[in-house]
Amino acid sequence: MQGWQTNQDGTVEIPHLLTGFAQPDTFIGATMTDTGRGTFLLSGRPITETETLAQLDLAEDETAIEVPKLGRTFYGATAAHR
Repeated sequence: MQGWQTNQDGTVEIPHLLTGFAQPDTFIGATMTDTGRGTFLLSGRPITETETLAQLDLAEDETAIEVPKLGRTFYGATAAHR
C-alpha cells in the first residue's frame, strides 16, 4: 500500500477513496483507522527493498507498506421471506 508518510514507522495515511481501487472481490486485510479528515491510517511491514521501491512512483512525502489482500468469502444466498 502506497500512502503519505506519518510519524509512525510502518504506518501510512491514505485517502478514503483509494480503497475503491482494490481489485474486485478483494479487501485490505489490515485495520484502518479513520482520521476524521477523509483519510485512513493503515499499518503494515515497511517496504525497504530497493528493487521493490524502484518499481513504485513515490512522491517525496510518500512511502509504502505491505498489507495482506483478502478475498471475499461467499457463504450462499439466504432464502427470501414472503
